[in-house]
Amino acid sequence: MRPETVASLAEKGITHPFRIQQLSLPLALDGHDVIGQAKTGTGKTLAFGIPLLERLEPGGTAPQALVIVPTRELCMQVAEDIAEAGKNAGARVLAIYGGKAYEPQIEQLKKGVDVVVGTPGRLIDLNNQKILNLSQVKSLVLDEADEMLDMGFLPDVEKLVSKVPATRQTMLFSATMPGQILNLARRYMTQPTHIRATDPGDDTATVDAIEQHVWRAHSMDKPDLISKILQADGRARTMIFCKTKRAAQKLTDELIDRGFKAGAVHGDLGQVAREKALQQFRDGDIDVLVATDVAARGIDVENFTLLINYTCTHDENMSLHRIGRTGRAGSDGVAVTLVDWDDLHRWKLIDKALGLPFADPIETYSTSEHVFTGLGIPKDAPARLKPAAPREDRPGRPERSDRNRGRRKPDSAKTPRRDEGSAQGAEKSTKPPRRRRRTRKSPSSPES
Repeated sequence: MRPETVASLAEKGITHPFRIQQLSLPLALDGHDVIGQAKTGTGKTLAFGIPLLERLEPGGTAPQALVIVPTRELCMQVAEDIAEAGKNAGARVLAIYGGKAYEPQIEQLKKGVDVVVGTPGRLIDLNNQKILNLSQVKSLVLDEADEMLDMGFLPDVEKLVSKVPATRQTMLFSATMPGQILNLARRYMTQPTHIRATDPGDDTATVDAIEQHVWRAHSMDKPDLISKILQADGRARTMIFCKTKRAAQKLTDELIDRGFKAGAVHGDLGQVAREKALQQFRDGDIDVLVATDVAARGIDVENFTLLINYTCTHDENMSLHRIGRTGRAGSDGVAVTLVDWDDLHRWKLIDKALGLPFADPIETYSTSEHVFTGLGIPKDAPARLKPAAPREDRPGRPERSDRNRGRRKPDSAKTPRRDEGSAQGAEKSTKPPRRRRRTRKSPSSPES
């Protein structure tokens, strides 16, 4: 490795490799194609980031390395990690993703970049416009390939792969490895080495540093239960995953109304609003981030210790990646999963697939004893940190006009009762009816 790269990593406190890095770096640094599989949060980014930085040649203008990722949040995170690792070597790294203006990305491409990290849609757009030149790419990386498969990006990925030179190094990294991903690797990789970084005798898919709690909870009691969990002793930044955009925003508004510093990240928010919420979360301005699975990958925040699954995921892969947001890089973490009664059968399948011991989640309410003892929550923890706001002042609710607020309809405006209406009708019926004038024919008029 270059001394500049070693120095950049040391500045971040990275002096020893993780297991996936130990196994993959010798092969990747020699230029071999690699398929890397490891648990979420175990250092896969640097396992491919360091080799592609080592292959860069100074003085070029077109990108020499291309990293394809499924989501915008992951794109920003991977680009930041590679830029920090290549800082002292002067590596120019650009994140390309949708939801932002084209002009800044185009301007930086024209100035020259070494590494491009991007989502498939925006990469194809810029390549079709002849702005993104992929003819000089020597290193191609597919990160979180299983997620790209789930999101339907496989045709876009194949189109991008066809644009880069056939003579290249290709690396594919993911936490899970479905059969379609292996088929993709066979088509576009040259004698790849499949590395699966797990410890001997470890049959679970999540890292051991994560303490897990799985509870069967009622949907009506979940807001109170979440409020108690957020008052756990020593709680730092917390992420809550919801199934839908509407549920995420509703829970965020509810937590803010209860006095918690919460923000939301979901698909109904613009890219600027999503980036602002993530930055506030990193800076500590808010300590609770409610998100949909759009942010399940790519969020790597220091001192992030608690993750809550507000609902059961649709499969074991998504559960794995949600839980993998905490307990990253060897740090400890706590994951709480709330399972609805209707999702018990699905959860048993997930539990079996991940090798977890929670096939029958314990029935749990906000007053249950094990909630307080298991997470170190004070017995007198309230469901609200502040009184409920008036209905018209709650976030997300339209205000009523001052003219009608708090007023009752005057008696005169009430709908008349049936007997009153009939009496009024009787009074009107005493008036003589209006008669229509009829025109008679003149006797002298000729007959038709």
